[in-house]
Amino acid sequence: MIKKQFLFLIIISTFIGCGGVKKTQEAINSGNYDAAIENAVKNLRSNKTKKSNQPYVFMLKEAYAKANDRDLGKIKFLKKQENPANLESIYIIYVSLNNRQELIKPLLPLPILNKGKNIKFQFNDYTNDLIKSKNNLSDYLYKNAKKSLVNAENKIDFRNIYDDLSYLNNINPNYKDSQILLKEAHDKGTDYVYVFMQNQTDKVIPIQLEDDLLNFDTYRLNDLWTVYHNNKQPQLNYDFEIALNLKEIKISPEQIREKQIVQEKQVKDGWKYLLDRQGNVVKDSLGKNIKVDKFKTIRSTLYQNTQSKSVQIIGQMTYFDLKNNQLIKSVPIESGFKFEHNYATYNGDKNALDQNYLDLLNYKYVPFPSNEQMIYDSGEDLKKKIKYIISNNQFR
Repeated sequence: MIKKQFLFLIIISTFIGCGGVKKTQEAINSGNYDAAIENAVKNLRSNKTKKSNQPYVFMLKEAYAKANDRDLGKIKFLKKQENPANLESIYIIYVSLNNRQELIKPLLPLPILNKGKNIKFQFNDYTNDLIKSKNNLSDYLYKNAKKSLVNAENKIDFRNIYDDLSYLNNINPNYKDSQILLKEAHDKGTDYVYVFMQNQTDKVIPIQLEDDLLNFDTYRLNDLWTVYHNNKQPQLNYDFEIALNLKEIKISPEQIREKQIVQEKQVKDGWKYLLDRQGNVVKDSLGKNIKVDKFKTIRSTLYQNTQSKSVQIIGQMTYFDLKNNQLIKSVPIESGFKFEHNYATYNGDKNALDQNYLDLLNYKYVPFPSNEQMIYDSGEDLKKKIKYIISNNQFR
């Protein structure tokens, strides 16, 4: 049985190994050289002297040579075109050429087992090419961004310039005054939004609530390209405006609902002698009179009171494009809050009540919140609705 299991494992291992070799060869045949290189390197890392891994050694050399020939030929073609738009592709290919050989170097030497020697790879020093291509690309990106900053016509243009400058700072940090240009592109590409509230109801809105609703630091809505203000800054030209129009506030009357609950229980009330059908006292085996518990019914009436009061706020959020002086959209908003308090009193025997009703007896009547307090307490729900609407209704 053990021999059969061992043979089975050998067959499975051989099958998996052949599958990996076949997959790598297929990648080479289809021109996907880097995938073949990665697969070969992955298998050789585990054991480069393993006999079954020998095919990966030869496939790695083949894929490496073909990938380099293709990339160097592409660079030669792109350079001949003398098109500045090709500078990024040239730089990326040089990075790829360098990374490819750095991936292989840690595996060396790679032995050819049946010949007793190591396979040879041709490595090149791409340092100068990398530096030159990076500088050429950096200079192109910098000059193009500087020129575009002057000619840009809209926010999207500035955001594209920002992306180019971000890429420049990624490959060549702090190139010339690119950080200053980056900030300029960001400032000019940012949408500034002024948000304000209009109370069109006949109710007083607490000042604290208005401050809370318009405190956009708590909403965390600002992103890379959008900044919200609730206080206008005179030096800014705002792009958009959001008006939170509160149109109606409905406050219900104060209500107290009473519910009567009658409960009964059987409780012990001393003892008595057990009598037979003839009225005689029953005795146990020792001749002693048998005693049994005596029960009585206790009763209590619970008066459960529920205080309730609710508020409903109905409004609308309107989006304006200040550059074109146009209404973009209107989104309805509705929010509410409900005050509810339970307490109870009783008549009768308290011991007849269940525990949950006993707990209610610990609570007493409380004063109803004022209308202003009710409106303020609805603020948390209203803030969630505002955040949801703004998050799901972008300007661009």
